[in-house]
Amino acid sequence: MDALTLARLQFGITTVYHFFFVPLSLGLSILVAVMQTLYVVKKDDKYKHMAKFWGKLLLINFAMGVVTGIVQEFQFGMNWSEYSRFVGDIFGAPLAVEALVAFFIESTFLGVWIFGWDKLPKRMHLASIWLVAIAANVSAFWILVANSFMQNPVGYHIAESGRAEMTDFIALITNPNVWLQFPHVALGGLTTASFFVLGISAFHLLRSKKNSEAFLASTRIALIVGVVAVLATMGFGHAQGQRMADTQPMKLAAAEGLWESEDPAGLSMFQIGNEEDRTSVFNIRIPSLLSFLSYNTPNGMVQGINELQALYVEQYGPGDYVPPAIWLTYWSFRAMVGSGVLMFLMALVGLYLYFTRKFAAGKGKWLLRLLIPAIILPYLANSTGWMLTEVGRQPWIVQGLMTLDQAVSPNVTAEMLLISLIGFTLLYGVLMIADIYLLQKFARQEMDDGSLIPWSGDSPAPTDKTPQYKGAY
Repeated sequence: MDALTLARLQFGITTVYHFFFVPLSLGLSILVAVMQTLYVVKKDDKYKHMAKFWGKLLLINFAMGVVTGIVQEFQFGMNWSEYSRFVGDIFGAPLAVEALVAFFIESTFLGVWIFGWDKLPKRMHLASIWLVAIAANVSAFWILVANSFMQNPVGYHIAESGRAEMTDFIALITNPNVWLQFPHVALGGLTTASFFVLGISAFHLLRSKKNSEAFLASTRIALIVGVVAVLATMGFGHAQGQRMADTQPMKLAAAEGLWESEDPAGLSMFQIGNEEDRTSVFNIRIPSLLSFLSYNTPNGMVQGINELQALYVEQYGPGDYVPPAIWLTYWSFRAMVGSGVLMFLMALVGLYLYFTRKFAAGKGKWLLRLLIPAIILPYLANSTGWMLTEVGRQPWIVQGLMTLDQAVSPNVTAEMLLISLIGFTLLYGVLMIADIYLLQKFARQEMDDGSLIPWSGDSPAPTDKTPQYKGAY
């Protein structure tokens, strides 16, 4: 494999590893804040135990996410130096704001929240976890501002040096793409957290009756949030798809495996394609549905891959503008949508069983058993959603401005990339195993009012035999 392919693989693997941790932190921080709010308002220790139990799992996940995210940003300078040189003035601005403002607020107040239990006034301590939750999602916003520029460049001009320079910061943060992408990602985080809480709560409700009231309360919160979040995520995903038809038609065509333009266009349910000949061998589709989803009307032209390739050659010059691995984009879209539909149906049924008191009566165990493995569904949807977003845009790294082969570092060899790719993959694999091990270890524990910090025990209460150090210094 050449340097470009290895650089793409390295960034792709790093991104999937990193985004394994991110959505749970985005969503679980909000759920923990809601639980602690209920504790402060209702003065019921059950909610305090819930906030501490789920907060402990949040801390484990947050620590892993920080490690993988920092290394990911380094790759822009290491493997994609030409990209950084070309759009660094634009791309670096939102990333700098994210690091200097949002991330520091998040990290600082997370520390306040960890060590402030029973030391700070309750409302002040509650404010700290809300600041963590808000800052975490604001941090995601700034990162998505940078990514949205890659999807839909705005607020720039090409200087005499040949570099893209920012001319309108407001245009950058009001990019129409980010105001669809950010809610989609944030709601995906809430979906991830909801099914994480549902799966672990289901495990405890099936295992024993201890803390059943607290785990039932966790289930109620997660079901309500989950139904709303999944439905809203689908809504923003639909809006993104309609925008994609206007701004990134090649990505839409790749997601549908649509080789030839159609009017009306059918939605493909299952397809076998020949990527070499760029033709469809076998295709099961629903007539007119793709046109309806794209334009809200059963009639409407959806451009195919072959026609778009010819148009892009005419517009941008000779080259292959078809995304690599059409099958990956095609099946990523279906895995994302399929996971979302399954989650919505399971959450809806769960909501019915909860409010008809089936769970409280010990019934509905079949759904509880399904909710445990269903923890994987939001992770599948998140990962395949990003595969669709990033692979479907290629060969562009910045839509219409710069291709991947122009962006890769010229002085990084294939051997360097292969060594670092193997190293990162193994290291991140170990981190993911450690994360899953720690999460399942502490998720199996019962709720109590013990230490929030996973790796420490409770400090023993002072006794008459406790050494006194007053005046020792």
